[in-house]
Amino acid sequence: MNTKNNKRRRESVEKIEKAFVRLLQSTELKKISVADICKETGLNRSTFYANYLDIYDLADRLRHRLETEFSQLFADYDYFNERSGVLKMFAHIKENQLFYTTYFKLCYDESHKISIYDPRRAEAEHIDRNIHYHIEFFRSGLNTIIKMWLADGCKESPEEMAEILRSEYRGR
Repeated sequence: MNTKNNKRRRESVEKIEKAFVRLLQSTELKKISVADICKETGLNRSTFYANYLDIYDLADRLRHRLETEFSQLFADYDYFNERSGVLKMFAHIKENQLFYTTYFKLCYDESHKISIYDPRRAEAEHIDRNIHYHIEFFRSGLNTIIKMWLADGCKESPEEMAEILRSEYRGR
């Protein structure tokens, strides 16, 4: 019986996700088909559809898992010690470039952003008016910096990237 968490099903899901990530590195999400994944994995379409509704369901579930992993990484983040947190973030990104490149490719609607922003930071700096604009500005800028760094192969060190971010924010 193919129960939800049996070994065979877990192995099939893992194969599907790995194939999807590989395909995503060279093909736009909207051009990846279930047939492409089945060809890549050697699995039947019925196996794919037993686990996912369609390609976008696979993308959403994978993106959600990546977001969960990222938030667990920063569960103990000290928002008032920005040096250690930002450095930790950039070091993790550099060590896991495929993970983050894939995550951003899965954000096909651009509404998902990596963010370690805590409103307590805004309170400490007395930003209370229009805080939602401030937070979105910070989150969008951070995501753009990360995307640019990934696209360039993470040439700068995590320390250099932390200093770039710190110097941009220092003007506050």
